[in-house]
Amino acid sequence: MQGDASRYLPFYKPEIMLDQALKEQIKGLFAGLKSKYTFQITAAPSHPARAEMVTLIEEVAACSDQTEVKIAAGEGLSLSIDKDGTPSSFLFRAVPNGHEFTSLLLAVLNMEGIGKNLPDEKLAARIKALPAGIHLKSYISLTCTNCPDVVQALNVLSILNPNISHEIIDGSINQEEVEKLNIQAVPSVYANGELLHVGRSTLGELLSKLEEKFGTQYDPSSAEIRKYDVLIAGGGPAGVSAAIYSARKGLKVAIVAEKVGGQVAETVGIENLISVPQTTGSQLVANLKLHLNDYPIDILDNRKIKEVALVEGQKRLTTSLGEIISAPVLIIATGASWRRLNVEGESRYIGSGVAFCAHCDGPFYKGKKVAVVGGGNSGLEAAIDLSALATEVTVLEYLDELKGDQILQDKIATIPNITVHTSVQTQRIEGNGNKVTAIHYQNRASGTAQKLELDGVFVQIGLKANSDLFSHWVEVNHAGEIAIDAHCRTTIPGIYAAGDVSVVPYKQIVIAMGEGAKAALSAFEDKIKDKRV
Repeated sequence: MQGDASRYLPFYKPEIMLDQALKEQIKGLFAGLKSKYTFQITAAPSHPARAEMVTLIEEVAACSDQTEVKIAAGEGLSLSIDKDGTPSSFLFRAVPNGHEFTSLLLAVLNMEGIGKNLPDEKLAARIKALPAGIHLKSYISLTCTNCPDVVQALNVLSILNPNISHEIIDGSINQEEVEKLNIQAVPSVYANGELLHVGRSTLGELLSKLEEKFGTQYDPSSAEIRKYDVLIAGGGPAGVSAAIYSARKGLKVAIVAEKVGGQVAETVGIENLISVPQTTGSQLVANLKLHLNDYPIDILDNRKIKEVALVEGQKRLTTSLGEIISAPVLIIATGASWRRLNVEGESRYIGSGVAFCAHCDGPFYKGKKVAVVGGGNSGLEAAIDLSALATEVTVLEYLDELKGDQILQDKIATIPNITVHTSVQTQRIEGNGNKVTAIHYQNRASGTAQKLELDGVFVQIGLKANSDLFSHWVEVNHAGEIAIDAHCRTTIPGIYAAGDVSVVPYKQIVIAMGEGAKAALSAFEDKIKDKRV
């Protein structure tokens, strides 16, 4: 359990002191520290967040004899951490509370060489091969649920490769800097002064972007084929369920995924997972990881599957790290991803007025006008959330009526600053070169073109099955969903599909978990009966 701060310390509210239970958890996490850590606070005496920073860090440091606090006067507000007198390569220009409290604890654990977010040996070698002179800045919000993953990934980069530096910058207390860069979405990552990435991401994705931009000295040796009994493509609820059920049968199992949790990590509140009245996406992901760790499952995360091949009945995957892994059974559980409008201006203004997460990016549109494209549950929920911040919220739905649950439609009808337009098609998003200024749409019945001047567009039009890599081998429908039978079998012996990537209706977490279990049990039954594997 040591080092798993994301499981036990999901959130710290800045308006309260650390309670005794939380302090005991921190003591447990820090119990294995061997080095001496000094929290170096630099703050202007008059900085409005100085007292909050000092109180928080002093309480954290008091949880271990291996940690102490030093405070110095200076400009602005920042926090660095020294390990045995050597300064860290990362710097918090933020009070690390809210969702970033876990990032603070993980930073200490990672400097010690512990923490379950640390990458495997092969990925670590790639990080260490990045060239010197890379300075990263991540602009974040303490209310953003996607930001901690990016912050923690970039901290890992700087810890494993000290030639890389990283600044974590809270936009709310560095507003002048944020406005100068015209940042309208978080997290926004800059590398040596140039925008590198906006939005949710993984360590593997960020590493790949840095390699593409700055080059690398990494030289993968000739790949040795690693053999398993079962390969799971995807680390969401279906993939994790399939892996656990397969491992419980005594099979040698590997999961290949960009991240464990998949789309679940982006879900703020979950209230329909039977027997768990209320949880969050981040908490569920932590529990999935915890359950996986109870079994001898190889978790090959922070990787993309680049190639799929069938060789004499073996299913062979090549990863973005150059690895080749093979097994007679492949369970495809790659889930789905957010659909895009694919209209003019959408890609250009992502992060500058086009957004996909109302919870994360909504605060940037306080007092402004926004549109939500999509009238399903996610679209209506986004509109409701945004209505508390924006002056005007316009919902644009392609169909003749809204698709969201009636309870959400009833709520929308009571909110005066939300306007709904149905039977309209988005045509393009307009901007001035720096940010979004308008959206153009057409009434599908009359053909009338409309222009709506606004500041932001939130795209909420559902999910697309992540099946492209496999569609050459297995049958898919017009939506890209993989065709399966009642036992999760595809048209190819030894290949199964489960969860949102398949044709199974109702894309729900509880259904994906059940389908993952079914796929694993079907594969095992076929194996022992020598039917298809």
